[in-house]
Amino acid sequence: GPAARRCSGVGGGEMRFPRDRRGVVARATDSPHPEADVIFEQIRKLQEENEKLKQDLGDAAKAVLDKVTEELPLPEGKAAEAKKALSYLGGASSKDAYLGMTMPYFGDGELQADFSKYDKVDAARAKVASAEAAKGEHSSTSTGVEPRPPPEYTKTETPMSIVFVSSEVAPWSKTGGLADVCGSLPRELVKRGHRVMVVSPKYITGKAEDRLFEASFDTNSNTKVGCFGDSHEVGFYHQVKEGVDFVFVSHECFKRQGGLYGDSYGVYGDNQFRYTLLSHAACEAPLLINFGENLGTYGDEVVFVANDWHAGLVPLLVASKYRPWGTYKNARTVTTIHNILHQGAEPATTFGNLGVPDDWYSCLEYQYPEHMRAHELDLGLVVNILKGAIATSDRVLTVSQGYAKEICTPTGGCGLETMLEERRHRLDGVVNGIDMQEWNPTSDQHCAAGFDVSDLSGKLECKRALQKEMGLEVRDDVPLMGFIGRLDWQKGPDLIQAAISEMMNEDVQLIMLGSGLEELESFMQWAEGTYTDKFRGWVGFNVAMSHRITAGCDILLMPSRFEPCGLNQLYAMRYGTLPIAHATGGLKDTITRHNPYAQDDPAVAVAAAIASDREDGNREAADMGPGTGWLFNDMDKYSFMSCVSNACKLYHENPKMWRAMQIQAMSQDLSWYNAALKWEKVFEWAKIDPPHCSPKEHCHNNEWQ
Repeated sequence: GPAARRCSGVGGGEMRFPRDRRGVVARATDSPHPEADVIFEQIRKLQEENEKLKQDLGDAAKAVLDKVTEELPLPEGKAAEAKKALSYLGGASSKDAYLGMTMPYFGDGELQADFSKYDKVDAARAKVASAEAAKGEHSSTSTGVEPRPPPEYTKTETPMSIVFVSSEVAPWSKTGGLADVCGSLPRELVKRGHRVMVVSPKYITGKAEDRLFEASFDTNSNTKVGCFGDSHEVGFYHQVKEGVDFVFVSHECFKRQGGLYGDSYGVYGDNQFRYTLLSHAACEAPLLINFGENLGTYGDEVVFVANDWHAGLVPLLVASKYRPWGTYKNARTVTTIHNILHQGAEPATTFGNLGVPDDWYSCLEYQYPEHMRAHELDLGLVVNILKGAIATSDRVLTVSQGYAKEICTPTGGCGLETMLEERRHRLDGVVNGIDMQEWNPTSDQHCAAGFDVSDLSGKLECKRALQKEMGLEVRDDVPLMGFIGRLDWQKGPDLIQAAISEMMNEDVQLIMLGSGLEELESFMQWAEGTYTDKFRGWVGFNVAMSHRITAGCDILLMPSRFEPCGLNQLYAMRYGTLPIAHATGGLKDTITRHNPYAQDDPAVAVAAAIASDREDGNREAADMGPGTGWLFNDMDKYSFMSCVSNACKLYHENPKMWRAMQIQAMSQDLSWYNAALKWEKVFEWAKIDPPHCSPKEHCHNNEWQ
C-alpha cells in the first residue's frame, strides 16, 4: 500500500495521512480512451468556426445594431445607455462585444441584405405590439360604468326661513370645514325652496380675501347692541349669491392684521367680545334688514343655526331676551357642533359682559375638574358658551352620526358628555357634502387630465404627472400614497412618522402635504432625505397641489385621532382614490370597509354605492359591495400598517377588485344636496316639537318650563 507519514499525536499515538495525489490522469498508467482524439478534433474545429464567425460579423453587424438602437422608441437621453447595454460584452468597439448575444449570423452580400428586411419586419411587429399594449391599458382603465346623473332638485312643500350664524363662510373667510358648510349648504337649501340667510363677520385682515367683500353693499340698518357694559353700534353689509342672502356684520373689532382668530402671538384676547357681538347682531338681523320689495325682513318665525361656540349665545339670547317678550316665540334654534374641543370657556367673572340676564347664569356655568385647574386655589369656574348653547337650543346637530355618539362618551365629550347624554333624544348627526363643481375630476383645472368613473385613463395620467412633478420614479405598478392635512396631534401624522420604516419596506411611494408642528415638519424633511426614491414632502399648504395629490394618488392616508366629519376622504373617493383611515367619527360613517369576499363586478359596486346613499336602501346590496377603503380601530402603527400592507397587496395582486372599489367610491352621492335633505328633516323635527325653553303660559314672573 501507499506509504504514510507519521506524526506524534495526543497521548503518544500515531496519526496517518495519505501521500499527496496529483490527480487520477497524472497517476494513471492506462492508455487514453480511443475516442478522446476525436473529441479534441471537434473542439478545435468549433474554435476555428467561432473565429470565422467573429471575422464575418465585423463592422456590418455593428452598423445594424446601431440602426436598431436608433429606431427603438427610447426616451430622450437614453439612447447612449442602450448602446452601452448592447455592447456590454467585450467593450463598445470590439467585435467580441457581440459574442454570446442571441443574434443571427448576418453573412455577406445578398444574405446580409435579406437579413435587413427582417429588421423592418421586427420594427413593424414592435409597433403593433406597442399599439396592443396601449389598447390593453385603455381596456384596463375603461370600466363600462356610466357616471351617476346629478340629483334632481324638487321644491319642498314646507318652505322655511333659515338663518345660519357662523364665524367664517367660504369664500370670504375660511380656516376649515366650517366655512365650507356655511358656504355650500345654504345654496342647496335655497334650491329646495327655502329662504336662507348667512350672518358672518366682515373681516378686514389685509389679505387678498378682503376684496371679496367689495361686492357687498351697506344695508343702512345699523343698530346698537348691549354687551360688555356698553352699547356697541354694528352695521350690516349684504350680498346675494346663488339666491342666498349673505350678511356681514361690520365692526372695528373685525378689522385687524392677522388671522381670523389670532396671529403669530396666539389667539386674540378679545375673542369673547367679538363673537358675543356677532351673536347679538345675528339676533337683530332678521328683524331689521329689509331685503327689498316683495321680500321685506325675515321676521321672527325663523330657524337659527348656531355653528360652534362662536355663535353659541344665539340660542341663549333667543330664549332669555326675546321670547319672554313675544319675539321669536315661534322660532327654533339648532346648535351645530363641528368640533367640541373648542367651547368658548372664559373665567366666570366675565358672565356680566355677555348681555344675558343674570338668572340664566346656570346655563353657562361650568367647573373644570381638579386636574385641569391652574393651582390649588383655583376653583375652575368658567362660563362655557357651548354648554349654554346645548342647554337652551331646540336640537343639537353634529356633522356625522359617529361623532354624535362619540361626544356622548367621556373620551369624546370633552367634559360635556353628561349634558349631551341627557339631550341624546334631540341629538342628530348628518355627514357633510362636498362642492361637486370645485371637486370635479372631469374638469379640474389643477390636474393633468380629466376623467370619470367610465374611463380612468385620465387618473393614470394624473398619477404619472404627479410622480414626475415631485421627482419620483414614474411607475404605474407602484401604489402612490398621499397625506393632506395639518401636522398636529389630531390629524395623526405622528403615526406615519412611527411607521415610516415599515412603510418604506413596502413597494410604495408617499407624498405628504401640510404644515404645523415643527418636529413633524422636520420629520418630513428628514424622510425625504432618507428615502429619496420613495418619499416627498411639501411643508405648507397649496390648493392646486392638494387637488393634484387627491387626483394622482391611489391611496389617501387619514390617521386622525378624532374627526367630526372630514372632507379629504370625500374628495378622495370622488376622484377614485381609496382612503386608509382611523375608524372614528365621520371617517367611520363615510368609508365602507373593504370586503375581501365581494365580487369584483362593477354592477355590484354601483348597486352597493346607490344602496348606501339611501337611508331606506337595500342594506344587503350595500354590504355586498367591495368597499371604498380600509379602517383600523386601534391608534397604533401595527393596526395602521396592517391596512397599508393589505391595500398594497390588493393593488399588486387583484387589479379587478381594486377597480371595483374605485367604482363604488366614485358612484356615491357625495353632494351637498343629499346632505341638505337630511338637514331639512332636522329643521322639521325642531318645528314639530314645542320650544325647548319657553315661558309658562299665564305667568308674568318669567318662570320657565
